[in-house]
Amino acid sequence: MLLLRIVGFVLLLMLLVSAWSTWYANQVTLPRYCDKQEETLQHLEQVLKEPEPAGDESRIPYIIAAKLIFLLPKQTGESIPDYLERVRVHLWKTCQ
Repeated sequence: MLLLRIVGFVLLLMLLVSAWSTWYANQVTLPRYCDKQEETLQHLEQVLKEPEPAGDESRIPYIIAAKLIFLLPKQTGESIPDYLERVRVHLWKTCQ
């Protein structure tokens, strides 16, 4: 009986963390990209296509753009142009 309560509590906790992380991504993290959408998408495209996208430049904008890969993962078999368009539409909707 105690084991069942512990398992139930852990499952509830996992669901709450998942729900909170989704809310945080949509309400806090993604709106940060609204100011420089096109620049971020250009950096994201370079991250996806080039082995060393920053070259000798600062890597910070590329790291910020790469976070989008985590927040909006590329679907299996999705081409880079299709993925970038999906990210563009999602950012546009988020920033409205």
